[in-house]
Amino acid sequence: MSEPIPDVSRRGFLAGATALGAPAPAVPAVAQHRAGIVVLIDRNDPHVMGHAISYSGNLTRHFASLGQTPAIEVVANGTGIDVFRADKSPLKEPLAALRQMYPHIGFSMCASSKSIAESKENLTIQLIDGARLVPFGIGRVVELQRKGWAYVHG
Repeated sequence: MSEPIPDVSRRGFLAGATALGAPAPAVPAVAQHRAGIVVLIDRNDPHVMGHAISYSGNLTRHFASLGQTPAIEVVANGTGIDVFRADKSPLKEPLAALRQMYPHIGFSMCASSKSIAESKENLTIQLIDGARLVPFGIGRVVELQRKGWAYVHG
């Protein structure tokens, strides 16, 4: 029997986990050690994008004050992929600075959303330095949640 999918608040942390990163009770000990924080950007809105990036830095500083360094992954999905596009990102320089200051923060772009945008725009989209592709952005978010990661919506 598979594990139940956790109840997720659209604008908050994974239900059952505290804001301090405590894993949900059903998460095995191995996953608890590797758990981190996933931040979703799902629309092309510079305000939303900026908040998501700010959250990543603030979470890093918060946990550093507790002597911890959680893994953090920012996932761009749908029209939010513009944040990691080399040709369109409104936050190219802040993202480069964030990656340099906090190399444990990962950037993932939905390959499906990228393919759709490339088809519509008739071009090949290049990613900013440090960003990688994942097959489906929302699938990556759920995959990480099932491993005990906290979820934050940008």
